[in-house]
Amino acid sequence: MKARLRTVRLELAEPLRISRSTMTARDAVWLAVEHDGVTGYGEAVSSVYYGLDADTLVRLISAIDLERFADPESALEALPSRAVPPAVLAAVESALLDLIGKRDGAPVHRILGTPMAVGVATARTIGITSLPHAAAEARRLVAAGFEIVKVKAGASDAEEDVERVRVIRDAAPHVRLLLDPNGAWSAPQAERLLPRFAALGVEAVEQPLPPGDPDALAALAEKSPLPVIADEDAVSVEDVRRLAGRVHGVNVKLAKCGGVRAALRIAELIEGSGTELMLGCLTASSLGIAPAVQLADRARWADLDGHLLLARDPWRGIGGADGFVRPSSLPGLGVEEVTAHADVA
Repeated sequence: MKARLRTVRLELAEPLRISRSTMTARDAVWLAVEHDGVTGYGEAVSSVYYGLDADTLVRLISAIDLERFADPESALEALPSRAVPPAVLAAVESALLDLIGKRDGAPVHRILGTPMAVGVATARTIGITSLPHAAAEARRLVAAGFEIVKVKAGASDAEEDVERVRVIRDAAPHVRLLLDPNGAWSAPQAERLLPRFAALGVEAVEQPLPPGDPDALAALAEKSPLPVIADEDAVSVEDVRRLAGRVHGVNVKLAKCGGVRAALRIAELIEGSGTELMLGCLTASSLGIAPAVQLADRARWADLDGHLLLARDPWRGIGGADGFVRPSSLPGLGVEEVTAHADVA
């Protein structure tokens, strides 16, 4: 097999502010794996939180040396599960599954056991922003067809978070609301705030407490008036095993768990435990979001809007602009590149 890498810059349509940072763009590394005239693609995106810049991603993906394998199946079988960042594993696995699907004329969702392409409603994120802008965004999203809005929280003044949710609820009275402070609150603060957000009709809250103390998160979930979903505290299969049955949900992002096969192991692990699956993502192109869309029918909550935050998405094929993401019936991941960029490695 032959492998190529490209690095591109993904600019956001507008700055996205969360509790710990504001993002305007991120780098993406695209992997192309060719075998017998068929090419599969995968994407890894840079992350300050996970300590991965584009150069590091290129180096780590190159170190896997896919060209030593005779076919994509042997490469998939040999992928390391440890000592390699999950984002790297997810991107390589994506390219190999895309290649297998294209070679066999089958979409990845069928390879993974879902015969029919199933579209699901995805959340759309509103960052920490002014109240008028938040209300206008909520109205715009509902008019476009969105049924779920995720509101970022964790402003320096918690009252600002409450008011932002209030104006969004007033602007979109029937929309499903999710809340995500990205670990910004202390336990006493969360205990005071969550009843107020529940009264505003928030459906669930992601990672209200700083990561690193899953027992504290579980204790909060036990008395919370609304479901608590672990995100930064639920990175690996081992993390989820410790939290299964103790929180109401886990946010599984392929870039933090290691790909679709790891996500399926997590889904199997939590089945029947009382902990439900949320599928999330990082800001990425349609190429980076497509693998998770193949699994979206298995999740109670889908938050697969990373490509919708971009000023220009260089790939297409999973939809989302109307509030619903859909696996394509095309072979592989079902996405196509719509712009061209020069090879850098």
